[in-house]
Amino acid sequence: MQDQRDSILACACDLYLSDGFAGLSMRKLAKEVGVTAPALYRYYDGREAVLADLVRQAHRVFLDYLRRGLEAPTPVDRFLSAGEGYIDFALEHPRWYAIMFSGSERLGMDAIPDDIQSMGLAIHQFWNDRVNECMRTGVLKEGDPEGVGLTLWAHSHGMVQLYQQGRLNTDEAGFRRLMKASGARLFGGLMNDDYAARLAELAAEESAVLSGVGAASETDGVKG
Repeated sequence: MQDQRDSILACACDLYLSDGFAGLSMRKLAKEVGVTAPALYRYYDGREAVLADLVRQAHRVFLDYLRRGLEAPTPVDRFLSAGEGYIDFALEHPRWYAIMFSGSERLGMDAIPDDIQSMGLAIHQFWNDRVNECMRTGVLKEGDPEGVGLTLWAHSHGMVQLYQQGRLNTDEAGFRRLMKASGARLFGGLMNDDYAARLAELAAEESAVLSGVGAASETDGVKG
């Protein structure tokens, strides 16, 4: 039953991302999965329930990727390792990443279910904790942890969006190097002088191999 449920969610994700909520019907989904509509209703009572389960699964896996960073030995290592987990998830599960940020209205929901909201809050708290412990140990300058966390998240999310929309002239390996260099420059401005100097060296090293990476020209257009 779990294999069938996974198949339903995979097909639902494809249909939603290609046709939107209006283009996702239980009949069309059943056809894509290869079952009858009545058989599909044994698993879900409607498309809203399918999408909710899809978003729920995406949040669970995302949290798993982030929590890998907790195995690192120091606050800054935990922060940077969690950041790598963020990028790994976005690149390895681009469809889940996209649907996580669709919003309740686009998913046909009056509101995000409580358990999914709780996972979202857990993700938010996870980043605040990483920033907080870096501030407490003097790695980061003192400030508003929530505001700093929001700034760092906006940077990562924006870079991922640019890459996934084809606005950067690079492959995945180049994008990872670009993220390290760009993240080092941003993070360096928030760090104390000693750590900032170390990250400046890292940014310079990564930038040296990125001469062919940059924003796509206007003539390239937007993909997707």
